[in-house]
Amino acid sequence: MVDVLPKPVLLIGAGALGSSILKGIRIAGHAAPSDLMIVDLKPGDEAKAYAADGAQLNPSPETWSAAKTVILAVKPQGWHAVAELLGGNLGPDTVLISVMAGVQTASLEQAFAGHAVARVMPTTGVATGKGVASIFSATEQGLAAAKGLFGPMATTVILSDEGLMDSATAVSGSGPAYVYAFVRALEKAGRETGLSRMHARDLARGTLISAARLLDQTGEEPDDLIRKVASPGGTTEAALKVLCAEGSGLDELVLAAVQAAHKRSKELG
Repeated sequence: MVDVLPKPVLLIGAGALGSSILKGIRIAGHAAPSDLMIVDLKPGDEAKAYAADGAQLNPSPETWSAAKTVILAVKPQGWHAVAELLGGNLGPDTVLISVMAGVQTASLEQAFAGHAVARVMPTTGVATGKGVASIFSATEQGLAAAKGLFGPMATTVILSDEGLMDSATAVSGSGPAYVYAFVRALEKAGRETGLSRMHARDLARGTLISAARLLDQTGEEPDDLIRKVASPGGTTEAALKVLCAEGSGLDELVLAAVQAAHKRSKELG
């Protein structure tokens, strides 16, 4: 089956993640604004920009049945109410793509009986056209639609077991916030050691961006890149002895954070 996004597309929820998806679609160009219907009670700038370019913003439910793909991008706690609104307003061949953390496909398949369902955990980096998306679907139709949506704007990882989605959520879906938290800490450390706020900001953020590009472009393992920076007896080695202290360092802290996110993802399901 060819991985092409079925259109028109109905996006339910244009908050942070929904808006990121819209931005990614605009960059990748695999759907025109006129191909989209957007439903959001408090539409933000991106949804309004799409509407100005030809998308339907908050169309009446009677028109939703025209959608070939429905993206569920609402908060997990509120998806049942959305399911009630969608009930009876879906076309027979509509595919549903959920980007809601923790909501199992079995629950979605029960709510939307007869429709192919895909579950995706994308990063907000899809807004740049270079995100990451973990995908699971029990059907070829659902998998093809999800890959058609996210393939042009993300590196896609296809999961064969939905049970791994909680792990993918904890590592990737939540992962950007971990990186931002590290940058925030690095900026603060720079200020504490004498740098101005602006210099600390520019150095911390620029360092992260350049390191990420090197990791991406070279394909080298993190340990190999660390060795190229950390000279024996040098400043980096001194820092890493603190950062990677056995039993109380970064490995243990990140593991605890991922386990907490993993646990919460299961609870949301």
